[in-house]
Amino acid sequence: MIQELVADVIIIGGGLGGTSAALAAAKAGMKVVVTEETDWLGGQLTSQAVPPDEHRWIESFGCTASYREFRNRVRDYYKRNYPLNEQALNDPELNPGNAWVSRVAHEPKVALQVLEDMLAPYVNTRRIQVLLNSRPVHCETAGDQVASVTVEKTACQTRYKLRGAYFLDATETGELLPLAGAEYVSGAEARSETNEPHALEVADPLDMQSITHVAAVEYIPDGNFTIPKPDSYDFWHEYKPSFSTYPILSWYANEAEDTSKLRRFTMFPNDQGIMSLWDYRRIVDPSLWRVPLSDGEVTLLNWPMNDYYLGPVIGVSEQERKRHLEAARGLTLSLVYWMQTEAPRLDGGYGYPGIRLRGDVLGTEDGLAKSPYIRESRRIRAQYTITEHDVSQELRGAKGIKRYEDSVGVGSYYLDLHPTTVNQRAFFIPNYPYEIPLGSLIPVRMTNLLPACKNIGMTQIANGCYRLHPTEWNIGESAGLLAAYSVMHDIPPREVRASAVHLCDYQAMLERYGVQLHWPEGTLET
Repeated sequence: MIQELVADVIIIGGGLGGTSAALAAAKAGMKVVVTEETDWLGGQLTSQAVPPDEHRWIESFGCTASYREFRNRVRDYYKRNYPLNEQALNDPELNPGNAWVSRVAHEPKVALQVLEDMLAPYVNTRRIQVLLNSRPVHCETAGDQVASVTVEKTACQTRYKLRGAYFLDATETGELLPLAGAEYVSGAEARSETNEPHALEVADPLDMQSITHVAAVEYIPDGNFTIPKPDSYDFWHEYKPSFSTYPILSWYANEAEDTSKLRRFTMFPNDQGIMSLWDYRRIVDPSLWRVPLSDGEVTLLNWPMNDYYLGPVIGVSEQERKRHLEAARGLTLSLVYWMQTEAPRLDGGYGYPGIRLRGDVLGTEDGLAKSPYIRESRRIRAQYTITEHDVSQELRGAKGIKRYEDSVGVGSYYLDLHPTTVNQRAFFIPNYPYEIPLGSLIPVRMTNLLPACKNIGMTQIANGCYRLHPTEWNIGESAGLLAAYSVMHDIPPREVRASAVHLCDYQAMLERYGVQLHWPEGTLET
């Protein structure tokens, strides 16, 4: 059975970029349909269980007003609903999980509730229609335009044919691009094409960043919650990455600032100067509460030890894709079992049997996230491609932050490339804060198809920093408002960029909605 839905803006993918795009387009008066493959909107923040990775200015500037609203709502949610102690309740920069990876580490279910609250006025009035558990299966095109996208409900096999003026690809892997026949790039580009010092000599579309299937775990010191030994445990127990002399299941991994070196880690904070991982992505810290609500702290396993890089999930057969996805799950479960049974402790013992998987935190039965964290998508061939030269401190030198006349937002993060699936190369390059050029959102040919997440015009290396939470939110929001502007003025996005008048008007629209277009002067000194 096929049902037809019509809207101004069709958004395929309800991750972070898709959610912010839907919110922005609806605020601008558009009717929107947004689809999502899982039963949770929010992507990185929810179904993938990745706390926000952000830059050092985030509390003051460097994000959109709506992203700041999201962060404020998260803190307010805890203050309204949790029995926080007085210090936490009065902390304007409350960090609910007291993690050191993020200033606002929090539970995925809280992120989901906040996002649904932000969308509620538009969902309840049917300005936004949400199709959960739906994936794209077909796309009709007419010349350089998308005419419709058909999605299928995974549980009941009901299909919806979606028609609209503009179609946004906000899927985690850029699924709409091949379906629409759009020009795109995947994997690693060649140095001869991008002139990037860290690019490969020869392009390899299958050499992609590792994925991670996150798990939520709690620690009960006197408990024993050891899981059955995973089928793949023996393999991972012996597996040594090419860049290490230690098995992947060990307390040794790449040093972030110099990936040619290894660093020793351990489980918990200590006085021996060894970096702990437990509080790295901790999302529940009962020390902030007046009364006990849970048995222990909860953290998310998104560590170097469960980065999966034995094969890509893009550009391969469906059978191979599923094999790699299942192997990534097996690696994370093997990490859990290793932690429970064999992980060396600083007191000379082995194993922490009190580690307990917490599926309820992630809305699953097995304790693993609903979907894996996929760091790298197919990327459109765009009017402008962002490269290492636009962001790297070393390459920019005294020129500082690269500013674009057609900027549609800002962001900042290291050029952080996790081990790749073919060469297992990784690097962590110091960056300058960056801007998002409109040209990177405009496909070279398609006229009503826009990227809305990690699939803009950029190289694999630039993706290392443009993939993080505030930037993906900004990309989605700017893409949603671009589609709305194009509908309102009856011109395609490429004409918005080509016309000085329309570009100025569109950027003014972005600023009215709270999108910061440029970094303030003196940013690097603050």
